[in-house]
Parts: sequence; C-alpha cells; structure tokens
Amino acid sequence: MNPPYLDRLDDDARRDAARAQPNPTVYSTPEPTLGELFTSLTEDFSTLVRNEIKLAKAETMESVSTATRGGELMAAGGFVAYAGLLIVLMGIAVLVGQAIGSYWLGAVLVGVLTLAAGAVIFFSGRSAMKNVNLTPDKTIESIKDDARMVKEQLS
Repeated sequence: MNPPYLDRLDDDARRDAARAQPNPTVYSTPEPTLGELFTSLTEDFSTLVRNEIKLAKAETMESVSTATRGGELMAAGGFVAYAGLLIVLMGIAVLVGQAIGSYWLGAVLVGVLTLAAGAVIFFSGRSAMKNVNLTPDKTIESIKDDARMVKEQLS
C-alpha cells in the first residue's frame, strides 16, 4: 500500500517516489551471531557476579553491624550493672557478716554466690552470640539459582 501523498502525483512522479521508498528487509536488524551471543552472555554473567558480590558484602555487613550493636549494648549494660552490683554485694556481705558474726566469712559466701551468678550470665551471653549468623545465606542461594539458570541457558 502506497502512502497517501502519492495519489496527488502524476504517474512518472509516483514511480519515482515508489522507488525511493525504503525496503524494509534492507534495514531490518540481522540476527546476532553465536560469537555476539556468547560475548553478551559473558558480559551479563560478569555483571551478575559483581552484583552478587556486592549483595554478599551488604548482607555480611548488616549481620556484623547487628552483632556489633548487640555486643556494645551488652558491654555498656554490664559495666553499669557491675558498678551497682559491687555496692549491693558489699552491703549484703556486711549484713551476712553481722548475722553470722564474721565479716570475712560473710564476704566469702557472698563472693561465691556472685561468681556462680556471673558464670550463668556469661554462658547465657555466649550462647546468644553463637546464634549470630555471619554467612550471607540469601546471596549464596541467589548465586546457586543464577548458576542453575546459566546452565539451563547453555544447554
């Protein structure tokens, strides 16, 4: 079908204008070669790997940041509690010493009980720190999915 402006021209002008029309098959894009496809796949895979590494770094830094913040809060709370605990323990040791008639024995009894309580608290904190996962699980799973996809595309 000819464009509408050709209807206004005489026969010779129509033939000249029709010859000047672009041939759509001449200007269509050719199919990429196997080498071009492989180059594109290599570039896409490189970009994918770089992005996965960035994701792994971000995920790991998030876990480390959370663990660091938790450790800082535990330490600060521990120092404040330690100061208060020392004062309370001195008062308890004096009270027990007055009750049994020997201040040094009262101090030893309070000290042993305090050491036992400290051990329980320490081991509770240690088990809580074991639950922190620094492995970038989401990134590892994503990389496995990407590898499966690439294998499927290549086969």
